[in-house]
Order: sequence, then C-alpha cells, then structure tokens
Amino acid sequence: MESDTHMAPEACATTERKDDTDSFTKVKSKKTQKRKREHDGADMDTEEPSASKRPQFPPISGDKLKGPDEMRKIAVPAHRYTPLKENWLKIFTPIVENLQLQVRFNLKTRNVEIKTCKDTQDIGSLTKAADFVKAFVLGFQVEDALALIRLDELFLESFDVTDVKPLKGDHLSRAIGRIAGKGGKTKFTIENVTKTRIVLAETKVHLLGSFQNIKMARTAICNLILGSPPSKVYGNIRVVASRTAERF
Repeated sequence: MESDTHMAPEACATTERKDDTDSFTKVKSKKTQKRKREHDGADMDTEEPSASKRPQFPPISGDKLKGPDEMRKIAVPAHRYTPLKENWLKIFTPIVENLQLQVRFNLKTRNVEIKTCKDTQDIGSLTKAADFVKAFVLGFQVEDALALIRLDELFLESFDVTDVKPLKGDHLSRAIGRIAGKGGKTKFTIENVTKTRIVLAETKVHLLGSFQNIKMARTAICNLILGSPPSKVYGNIRVVASRTAERF
C-alpha cells in the first residue's frame, strides 16, 4: 500500500510536467523565419514567369470608344468680337468639315462653344479645335492658328513680362518696346529665326510653335526683358538655331 501511495504523487508530477511542456509553445528565432521567407520568395520568383501569360484583348470598335457628347467653351474678350465676326467662316469651316464637330457662338455668355457629335471620329479633335479658337482669340492670325489643327506637335504658351522681372511704369514700357523693336523688327526677327509666332498684348506675351522653338523664342524674349541689347540676342538665337538645324 505504501508503495502505491509513493507511486501516485510521482505519476501526478509526471503528468504536470507533460501539461507544462504542452502549454509552452516553441518560439522560432528571427533568423530562421527570415531564411524561410527568402526561400519562399525565391520559389515564388521562379514560379511567376512560367505561370504568367500576356492577356489578349480584341480591338475595340470606334462606336464603343465614344462616350457622351463633350463640350468646350472658349471665352471671347470684347476687343475680339469684330475680328471673330469677320473671320467666322474661316474658323467655322475647318472645325465642321475637317474635324466633324459642332460649333456656335453663344451671344448671351459670349463664348464659342464646340461640341462633339455622332459624326466625330477622332477623340482628340475637340482639343485641337479648342486650341485653334483659343489661339485666334489670343490674337494670332487664322492662317497661323490653323496649323494647330493640321500639325500635332504645336503648342501655345503665354507668360507675363512682369513674371520675368517685376517692372513698373516707364521701365515696363521700355521692356515691351525692346521685345517689339522699331516697327516690329525685333519681334519679326525672333519669329523668323525660331520659326514661331509671337503676339504682344499689353504685358502678355503669347507664343505659338513647337516645344523646342518656343523654348528658344522664350529665352530670347526673357533676355530682352532683362536688358540685353538686341544685337547680342540676335547672335545668341542664330547660334542656337544653327545648332538645332545641324542636329536634325
């Protein structure tokens, strides 16, 4: 009996030890976890190229690309009403016949409204027409602005003379005079050398041309505003123009 009583506490102790060992979970070290992650990542990298395939989609028809009709509005200032009225037929014809858009002049809001219709084929034609009308409103000739419809790589850029240098009074007038030159000579020279079109409207300068040509013309105009003599500016732009011509 005594032996049985001695054995019972020992059995209880062993069962308690087993319970304790079961209750404690084995914690893995960070190094082993990191190695396992790297190993799994390597397996995933090797599996991806074989599993992934390029999706093939059928071409979308032009009818599905067309969403709801879009409209653009271009505000017309008061001093451009008369030129717009005189040149309306020249503006109206390429927008309607070539780009297949709808256009009208809203007399109440004084805006030129351009809208897509069911005959419009190219999605980008609305942006071209809006740029064309905007260029005319800014003061460019219709023939020059028409290049925005015919060519893709033409842009409009506008900046103020006071953005380059904060000038006031006579100093501002002299800076504008330096850009224009006597009888517009300086402006015409910059236009011919850089193959751009320039419009001076009070303190605003509007440029029409390709990205590289606008950059050259803008640099020349900024130098004139900052006080460089026209002869030096002519030399600089001729050198830059000759270099770009050699590249192409």
